[in-house]
Amino acid sequence: MVKSFLILVSLQIFLYSSQQIVLVVSPTIDSSKAKLSCFEDAKQIFKTIAVNLGKNGLGVGIGKIELKNTINIPLKYEGDKKAPLGIFKLTHIFGYKKQNNSKMPYLYADNRLICVDDSKHKNYNHIINIPKDKPTSFEYMKRKDLQYELGIVVEHNKEQIEKRGSCIFLHVQKDINTPTAGCTSMKLDYLKKIINWLDIEKNPILIQVDKNSLEEVYKLYPQLK
Repeated sequence: MVKSFLILVSLQIFLYSSQQIVLVVSPTIDSSKAKLSCFEDAKQIFKTIAVNLGKNGLGVGIGKIELKNTINIPLKYEGDKKAPLGIFKLTHIFGYKKQNNSKMPYLYADNRLICVDDSKHKNYNHIINIPKDKPTSFEYMKRKDLQYELGIVVEHNKEQIEKRGSCIFLHVQKDINTPTAGCTSMKLDYLKKIINWLDIEKNPILIQVDKNSLEEVYKLYPQLK
Protein backbone atom coordinates (compact mmCIF):
# COMPACT_ATOMS: atom_id res chain seq x y z
CA MET A 1 0.00 0.00 0.00
CA VAL A 2 2.79 2.44 0.96
CA LYS A 3 4.75 1.49 -2.15
CA SER A 4 1.72 2.09 -4.38
CA PHE A 5 1.15 5.47 -2.74
CA LEU A 6 4.77 6.52 -3.30
CA ILE A 7 4.57 5.46 -6.95
CA LEU A 8 1.38 7.50 -7.39
CA VAL A 9 2.93 10.57 -5.75
CA SER A 10 6.10 10.22 -7.84
CA LEU A 11 4.06 9.94 -11.04
CA GLN A 12 2.02 13.00 -10.10
CA ILE A 13 5.16 15.05 -9.44
CA PHE A 14 6.62 13.91 -12.78
CA LEU A 15 3.49 14.89 -14.67
CA TYR A 16 3.34 18.28 -12.98
CA SER A 17 7.01 19.04 -13.51
CA SER A 18 6.95 18.15 -17.22
CA GLN A 19 3.93 20.34 -17.96
CA GLN A 20 4.38 23.70 -19.65
CA ILE A 21 2.98 26.52 -17.52
CA VAL A 22 2.52 30.18 -18.36
CA LEU A 23 2.10 31.96 -15.02
CA VAL A 24 0.59 35.47 -14.92
CA VAL A 25 0.41 37.23 -11.55
CA SER A 26 -1.11 40.64 -10.91
CA PRO A 27 -0.47 42.63 -7.71
CA THR A 28 -4.20 43.09 -7.05
CA ILE A 29 -7.54 42.00 -8.50
CA ASP A 30 -8.15 45.48 -9.90
CA SER A 31 -4.77 45.93 -11.57
CA SER A 32 -4.44 45.99 -15.36
CA LYS A 33 -0.74 45.15 -15.06
CA ALA A 34 0.87 41.79 -14.31
CA LYS A 35 4.07 39.77 -14.54
CA LEU A 36 4.37 36.73 -16.82
CA SER A 37 6.78 33.79 -16.38
CA CYS A 38 7.07 30.42 -18.17
CA PHE A 39 7.93 27.11 -16.50
CA GLU A 40 8.80 23.57 -17.57
CA ASP A 41 10.51 20.69 -15.73
CA ALA A 42 10.37 22.76 -12.53
CA LYS A 43 12.54 25.45 -14.16
CA GLN A 44 11.75 28.93 -15.37
CA ILE A 45 12.04 29.42 -19.12
CA PHE A 46 12.88 32.94 -20.34
CA LYS A 47 12.91 36.03 -18.16
CA THR A 48 9.84 37.40 -16.37
CA ILE A 49 8.14 40.22 -18.28
CA ALA A 50 5.44 42.84 -17.77
CA VAL A 51 2.08 42.25 -19.50
CA ASN A 52 -1.26 44.01 -19.77
CA LEU A 53 -4.53 42.60 -18.45
CA GLY A 54 -8.12 43.76 -18.81
CA LYS A 55 -8.85 47.42 -18.13
CA ASN A 56 -10.79 46.40 -14.99
CA GLY A 57 -8.36 43.77 -13.75
CA LEU A 58 -9.36 40.15 -13.11
CA GLY A 59 -12.64 38.26 -12.67
CA VAL A 60 -13.05 34.58 -11.82
CA GLY A 61 -13.21 32.62 -15.06
CA ILE A 62 -14.27 29.08 -15.96
CA GLY A 63 -11.26 26.91 -16.63
CA LYS A 64 -9.57 23.55 -16.12
CA ILE A 65 -9.39 23.66 -12.32
CA GLU A 66 -11.62 25.66 -9.98
CA LEU A 67 -9.67 27.59 -7.36
CA LYS A 68 -11.29 27.49 -3.93
CA ASN A 69 -10.21 30.78 -2.38
CA THR A 70 -11.93 33.13 -4.82
CA ILE A 71 -15.30 33.61 -3.11
CA ASN A 72 -14.73 37.36 -2.63
CA ILE A 73 -13.55 37.96 -6.20
CA PRO A 74 -16.10 39.05 -8.85
CA LEU A 75 -16.95 36.58 -11.62
CA LYS A 76 -15.85 37.17 -15.22
CA TYR A 77 -18.71 38.25 -17.53
CA GLU A 78 -19.02 39.23 -21.18
CA GLY A 79 -18.02 42.83 -21.77
CA ASP A 80 -16.79 43.53 -18.22
CA LYS A 81 -13.24 44.29 -19.44
CA LYS A 82 -11.81 41.81 -16.94
CA ALA A 83 -9.28 39.12 -17.81
CA PRO A 84 -10.22 35.67 -16.46
CA LEU A 85 -8.64 34.48 -13.22
CA GLY A 86 -8.00 30.74 -12.99
CA ILE A 87 -6.24 27.81 -14.62
CA PHE A 88 -6.88 27.30 -18.33
CA LYS A 89 -5.67 25.07 -21.15
CA LEU A 90 -3.81 26.66 -24.06
CA THR A 91 -5.25 24.96 -27.14
CA HIS A 92 -4.28 26.74 -30.38
CA ILE A 93 -2.25 29.54 -31.82
CA PHE A 94 -3.40 31.87 -34.58
CA GLY A 95 -1.91 34.46 -36.87
CA TYR A 96 -1.96 36.39 -40.11
CA LYS A 97 0.45 34.06 -41.94
CA LYS A 98 -0.95 31.00 -43.72
CA GLN A 99 1.39 28.58 -41.95
CA ASN A 100 3.26 28.34 -38.69
CA ASN A 101 5.92 25.83 -37.65
CA SER A 102 5.06 25.64 -33.96
CA LYS A 103 4.09 22.47 -32.11
CA MET A 104 0.56 23.79 -31.49
CA PRO A 105 -2.55 23.50 -33.69
CA TYR A 106 -2.66 26.59 -35.90
CA LEU A 107 -5.56 28.78 -37.05
CA TYR A 108 -4.95 30.97 -40.08
CA ALA A 109 -6.65 34.31 -39.44
CA ASP A 110 -7.96 35.19 -42.88
CA ASN A 111 -10.79 37.62 -43.61
CA ARG A 112 -13.48 34.98 -42.89
CA LEU A 113 -12.29 33.80 -39.48
CA ILE A 114 -14.25 35.23 -36.54
CA CYS A 115 -14.69 34.68 -32.81
CA VAL A 116 -18.33 34.75 -31.68
CA ASP A 117 -19.18 36.85 -28.62
CA ASP A 118 -22.96 36.71 -29.17
CA SER A 119 -23.94 34.60 -26.14
CA LYS A 120 -27.29 33.62 -27.74
CA HIS A 121 -25.60 32.10 -30.80
CA LYS A 122 -24.91 28.36 -31.01
CA ASN A 123 -21.25 29.08 -31.73
CA TYR A 124 -20.78 31.43 -28.77
CA ASN A 125 -17.12 31.54 -27.73
CA HIS A 126 -16.02 29.55 -30.80
CA ILE A 127 -13.58 30.57 -33.53
CA ILE A 128 -15.24 29.77 -36.85
CA ASN A 129 -15.59 30.92 -40.46
CA ILE A 130 -18.47 33.35 -40.90
CA PRO A 131 -21.64 31.20 -41.09
CA LYS A 132 -24.84 31.84 -43.02
CA ASP A 133 -26.65 32.56 -39.76
CA LYS A 134 -24.24 35.37 -38.92
CA PRO A 135 -24.01 36.15 -35.17
CA THR A 136 -25.23 39.56 -34.05
CA SER A 137 -21.88 40.16 -32.36
CA PHE A 138 -18.41 38.86 -33.21
CA GLU A 139 -14.87 40.02 -33.84
CA TYR A 140 -12.73 39.41 -36.89
CA MET A 141 -9.56 37.48 -36.15
CA LYS A 142 -7.76 39.45 -38.86
CA ARG A 143 -7.85 42.99 -37.56
CA LYS A 144 -6.77 46.25 -39.16
CA ASP A 145 -4.11 46.57 -36.44
CA LEU A 146 -1.44 43.96 -35.61
CA GLN A 147 -2.71 42.89 -32.19
CA TYR A 148 -3.75 39.51 -33.59
CA GLU A 149 -0.70 39.11 -35.81
CA LEU A 150 0.10 36.23 -33.47
CA GLY A 151 -1.88 34.90 -30.56
CA ILE A 152 -2.64 31.96 -28.28
CA VAL A 153 -6.16 30.68 -27.58
CA VAL A 154 -7.06 30.38 -23.89
CA GLU A 155 -9.72 27.73 -23.19
CA HIS A 156 -12.01 29.82 -20.99
CA ASN A 157 -15.74 29.03 -20.68
CA LYS A 158 -15.50 25.88 -22.79
CA GLU A 159 -19.10 24.96 -21.94
CA GLN A 160 -20.34 28.24 -23.50
CA ILE A 161 -22.16 29.39 -20.38
CA GLU A 162 -24.21 32.40 -21.41
CA LYS A 163 -22.60 35.80 -20.80
CA ARG A 164 -19.64 34.35 -18.87
CA GLY A 165 -17.07 35.62 -21.37
CA SER A 166 -15.59 34.68 -24.73
CA CYS A 167 -12.64 35.08 -27.09
CA ILE A 168 -9.83 35.10 -24.53
CA PHE A 169 -6.31 35.20 -25.95
CA LEU A 170 -2.69 35.97 -25.28
CA HIS A 171 -1.91 38.50 -28.02
CA VAL A 172 0.27 41.40 -29.13
CA GLN A 173 -0.03 44.56 -27.04
CA LYS A 174 -1.28 47.83 -28.52
CA ASP A 175 1.44 49.55 -26.53
CA ILE A 176 3.17 49.11 -23.20
CA ASN A 177 0.59 51.08 -21.19
CA THR A 178 -2.70 50.09 -22.84
CA PRO A 179 -4.90 47.51 -21.06
CA THR A 180 -7.06 45.02 -22.96
CA ALA A 181 -10.78 44.30 -23.18
CA GLY A 182 -10.20 41.04 -21.28
CA CYS A 183 -7.18 39.32 -22.78
CA THR A 184 -3.49 39.34 -21.82
CA SER A 185 -1.14 41.27 -24.09
CA MET A 186 2.62 41.60 -24.47
CA LYS A 187 5.37 42.56 -26.89
CA LEU A 188 5.46 40.59 -30.15
CA ASP A 189 9.03 39.34 -29.64
CA TYR A 190 8.17 37.72 -26.33
CA LEU A 191 4.96 36.24 -27.67
CA LYS A 192 6.98 34.62 -30.46
CA LYS A 193 9.29 33.04 -27.86
CA ILE A 194 6.35 31.56 -26.00
CA ILE A 195 4.74 30.24 -29.18
CA ASN A 196 7.98 28.63 -30.37
CA TRP A 197 8.35 26.97 -26.96
CA LEU A 198 4.78 25.68 -26.54
CA ASP A 199 4.08 22.03 -27.37
CA ILE A 200 0.54 20.64 -27.37
CA GLU A 201 1.95 17.26 -26.27
CA LYS A 202 3.10 18.87 -23.01
CA ASN A 203 -0.41 20.00 -22.05
CA PRO A 204 0.35 23.74 -21.82
CA ILE A 205 -1.73 25.80 -19.42
CA LEU A 206 -2.20 29.39 -18.36
CA ILE A 207 -2.37 30.11 -14.64
CA GLN A 208 -3.61 33.67 -14.22
CA VAL A 209 -4.16 34.95 -10.68
CA ASP A 210 -3.67 37.83 -8.30
CA LYS A 211 -0.85 37.72 -5.77
CA ASN A 212 -3.16 36.65 -2.93
CA SER A 213 -4.13 33.48 -4.83
CA LEU A 214 -0.55 32.27 -5.25
CA GLU A 215 -0.50 30.17 -2.08
CA GLU A 216 -3.26 27.92 -3.44
CA VAL A 217 -1.54 27.75 -6.84
CA TYR A 218 1.75 26.68 -5.21
CA LYS A 219 -0.05 23.80 -3.46
CA LEU A 220 -1.36 22.57 -6.79
CA TYR A 221 1.89 23.20 -8.69
CA PRO A 222 4.78 23.09 -6.17
CA GLN A 223 7.37 23.29 -8.96
CA LEU A 224 6.48 26.96 -9.44
CA LYS A 225 7.99 27.97 -6.08
